[in-house]
Amino acid sequence: QVQLVESGGGLVQAGGSLRVSCAASGRTSGISMMGWFRQAPGKEREFVSAISWSGDSTYYTDSVKGRFTISRDNAKNTVYLRMNSLKPEDTAVYYCAARFGRGTHAYYARDAYNYWGRGTQVTVSS
Repeated sequence: QVQLVESGGGLVQAGGSLRVSCAASGRTSGISMMGWFRQAPGKEREFVSAISWSGDSTYYTDSVKGRFTISRDNAKNTVYLRMNSLKPEDTAVYYCAARFGRGTHAYYARDAYNYWGRGTQVTVSS
């Protein structure tokens, strides 16, 4: 089992920055990738970013490229999502997810991930 706990969400004005964190605990040795997804009210949960557990590979959805940066701290088993130039449309609950092994689903698919955190709210005011 893996436990994921997100933190760092909050309220920020448009153009501002936030960093959300995801701390993983438990059987983390089997994790191959960590992802961030978000879900706005009335919308489906969508992929935002992902990073290989080694940190060698990172991925972003087009709408956040150049504004968001994903990173990880091996010693702390923590993944970060630094969000700059935030827009009102970035408002959502941000979820952290962990993937075990290679799997058959692409990194941007929800089904690719085996464990999920409970989410942290990010609200961007205009």
